[in-house]
Amino acid sequence: MGYQAPKGTRDFFPDDLAVLRHIERAWRDASINSGFEEIEGPTFEHLDLYTVKSGDGIVSELFSFKRTGGDVDYALRPEFTPTLARMAAAKGRSLSVPTKWFAIPNHFRAERPQRGRLREFTQWNVDLLGIDNPSADAEVIATAIHALAALGLTSADVVVRISHREVVVSMLRHAGITEDKLDIALTLLDKREKMSPDVFAEKLSEHGLDKNAFKQFDDDVSIEHEELTSLQKELDAWGIREWCSFDFNIVRGLAYYTGIVFEIHERSGAERAIAGGGRYNKLVGMFGGPEVPAAGFGMGDVVLSLVLKDKGLLDDGSGYLESPDVFVVSACDEGDAIISSIIAELRTDGIHARRSYKTTRNVGKLLTEAGKTNTRFTVILGQELEQGCVVVKNMESGDQVELPREQLLSHVAP
Repeated sequence: MGYQAPKGTRDFFPDDLAVLRHIERAWRDASINSGFEEIEGPTFEHLDLYTVKSGDGIVSELFSFKRTGGDVDYALRPEFTPTLARMAAAKGRSLSVPTKWFAIPNHFRAERPQRGRLREFTQWNVDLLGIDNPSADAEVIATAIHALAALGLTSADVVVRISHREVVVSMLRHAGITEDKLDIALTLLDKREKMSPDVFAEKLSEHGLDKNAFKQFDDDVSIEHEELTSLQKELDAWGIREWCSFDFNIVRGLAYYTGIVFEIHERSGAERAIAGGGRYNKLVGMFGGPEVPAAGFGMGDVVLSLVLKDKGLLDDGSGYLESPDVFVVSACDEGDAIISSIIAELRTDGIHARRSYKTTRNVGKLLTEAGKTNTRFTVILGQELEQGCVVVKNMESGDQVELPREQLLSHVAP
């Protein structure tokens, strides 16, 4: 019986990993260009980091465990924000203002695998701490858009749907939702788009909620709110207003959000949210640190990959693989004796060099092998070695030259 990867996880062969690294490059470049610095935390944390701070929506999806013989509960990280908040709290008053951090770690959730959801995934996390006004929210949104645009997406493909927790709560209260029902009302509103209208109505009835209170979320609502007005001006200043819409159906399920929240969706609605985030001004203080205003988001690779593939913006990975500068082939016994030395010289000089292990002396077959690697140059070790020379073929132009071996490095250097 053969072994398979656990359900909801993935094996990454070279082509597959090249696709992921292509996405990660866009994330990392957007982060660095926007002034964010990379951090990392442990793959697992104490269980109560999540059970106390993140609400039931995340707790039910944890991979938790105890060390053999131990009595401390741990959990594989299902998200990064609590780790970031713990790290910020550990810095205390020495935390610089602003602090701009990003991370691209793996995360784990014990949920049912389905399209767009896996049990292990890579997620880009961007957080800006220390600034308590919508300029920070706008910057993190702009950073997300920067990466999406670098991957080929446009405002015609995706939309940033922006809301505000205070506004949504006010709308529900105004519609008659009592304080004791607010949490469940927010939870159901957050999950509404994943349910049919009948199922949503049934869930409301189960919890004694009036469905009429939610009809206001069916229409475009214009609400005056100081932070949202300021945010709109900031989005205009960033030149990204066309990417954004204000939509009070967006709640964000995690309990720590305190103000502006947003999700990024494919405009067709065919996939789950590409990204989600918002403001969490109280979270760092909950871990014993100072009260630090903060805004951030997470963007997973799974849904983003589906969207990019649907738009024809990802290849099978072969186009993202690193190609060698030089591919060396041997067509004679003397070449076999020195090919390793030549490869070593090239690599020592910082040149990406590979070699053929084929035993054929057919130069045509060796060149075909070299061509499959998309190399810039092929070095042919043949009878020219008797005069201390090698043959170098430019694989793009087709030009071929014979030159002394000692001139090889200078000829093929990038």
